[in-house]
Amino acid sequence: MRNGCFFIVSLQLVLAAASMDDIEQWPEIEKVALEKRRELVFQGAAFDERIASNGGLCSAIYTLKLLNYLEVSQCPSLTEIHEDIQHLTSLQSLILCRNKLASFPSVVGKLKSLKVLDISANNLTVLPEGITQLKELNTLNVSCNSLEVLPEGLSKCTRLSTINISKNKITAFPADFYSEKLDLLSMLVAYDNSIEQLSGDVHKLTALKMLDLSNNKLKEIPPELSDCAKLKEINFKGNKLSDKRLEKMVNGCQTKSILEYLRGRGKGRQGEEGADAEGGRKADKGKRQQRKKKDKGAEDEVEELNKMVVKVLHVSDTPEALTVTVSSEVKDVRPYLVCCIVMGMNLQSGNALKRFLVAQTKLHDDLCGKRTIATIATHDVQLIKAPLVYDVKPPTQLKVVSLGRKEMTAVELIRQLQLEADELRKQKKRQNVTGLHKYLQLLKGKEMYPCLVDAEGHVISFPPITNSEKTKIKKTTKELFLEVTSAASLQTCKDVMDALILKMAELNKFTAEHQEEAGSDGEGDGPQEPAGSSETSSELIVQQVRTVDQDGSLKVVYPSKTDLCSAISNLTVVW
Repeated sequence: MRNGCFFIVSLQLVLAAASMDDIEQWPEIEKVALEKRRELVFQGAAFDERIASNGGLCSAIYTLKLLNYLEVSQCPSLTEIHEDIQHLTSLQSLILCRNKLASFPSVVGKLKSLKVLDISANNLTVLPEGITQLKELNTLNVSCNSLEVLPEGLSKCTRLSTINISKNKITAFPADFYSEKLDLLSMLVAYDNSIEQLSGDVHKLTALKMLDLSNNKLKEIPPELSDCAKLKEINFKGNKLSDKRLEKMVNGCQTKSILEYLRGRGKGRQGEEGADAEGGRKADKGKRQQRKKKDKGAEDEVEELNKMVVKVLHVSDTPEALTVTVSSEVKDVRPYLVCCIVMGMNLQSGNALKRFLVAQTKLHDDLCGKRTIATIATHDVQLIKAPLVYDVKPPTQLKVVSLGRKEMTAVELIRQLQLEADELRKQKKRQNVTGLHKYLQLLKGKEMYPCLVDAEGHVISFPPITNSEKTKIKKTTKELFLEVTSAASLQTCKDVMDALILKMAELNKFTAEHQEEAGSDGEGDGPQEPAGSSETSSELIVQQVRTVDQDGSLKVVYPSKTDLCSAISNLTVVW
């Protein structure tokens, strides 16, 4: 009886908060209230139309006090959030990305249970101070806005582990940011800003594992950064550093080499100060010479790494080049597609294939926002039956042999994946929605699903869900067909493809170097190539692929002259 009373009271609250017309437009709210659900997701064009006609979110949302996950994304009509958001005190995840929010209420600080806040890709120019009151916050994503400063007091959010402030106009970190209180902060992503200085106090961020400050205005990298014992990945590309040797290393070397250089420079500075105090100029000179030798070795390593080469094979040079025709119907579902063919990728040696798949997963998780921003698919060219068509199909008619599964319809596959995601969450006792849940939601409410279809009518790719077992890459794969799809923009697809090809070049270089050092390791699916064969080369060849509309008019060709250029300074592209 008490549960029945709760249902009635919950529904009465919903009805009191909105007119019957509103409730008819927002049946999901009534369902959440009746079934005591804790998750609510509004995403895409269909929901955006409701928001536009309603003049904002339905006010009844703010009465759902049991919600612990709320997502409203890809709704450009959403320009503000009402202060009644403060009533959702059980919220643990609040996802409001890719809307047009111009402001955000400071009462967000009253959401004491909030662990994840994602307000990326909006029109925010300032963040509310209330964010600093979120003691349980562990993930903050404010990327792709127009922020110039971060609020003072972020160090009060002592549980923060991930901060993403990339693609803003930020010039500096707050004075209290470098704090021992942020002893759980492991990932700091701040590329594409105007940050001018990284303080030596960065070493106080003892848990830091990943730091990305690429494309900023840094002139120095403090030697103290090398004291971050857990740091595994750094990126300072695109900064005009005063130490040109270090700048070369940043553009070509791996994290370990850069940290060793910084560590040596720090020790050299300490030694110089000690020598000056004692008047030991000869000892000082000796240390400088010794350091110079070490730096020369590092510079030689950079020169070697800078030999990564990508050659572009033009469409005009390959009369029978693969072309993808794009159906007009995809514009309402997932309109953007970029493709290319890569030759020379060595997947046969040792763990090369595994490293490549791990790198692709990492790109999906980071740059692609767990597939919510873009999706990558890879295919064995020899298994593709051209020509290809990027089209849409009804969910019940789209059949695909997903990786590691039997053939099933899109409806059956998504249902199966949803069950698996729910079971995984139960096993791990998670309150929040998993990455798998997130990208399964991307097609919710769509009457048609996107797919890449070959000449025999087989679906070889079903973005953002899966690609086909029929074209799966193996260690023996010599040529790869790469595709990137997105609902965001064509440039998003190109940026992801650029990053993927750069990573492939780096992996190929790594594989070639280890082949030279260790020789053939015999782990391939077939006979290993002789040491002097082309398999040991790190050079990649990228063949352009054109996508055209149904009339044959060019939509995009990748790579073009504007791709694979300034942002990838350690890559030599031969056109």
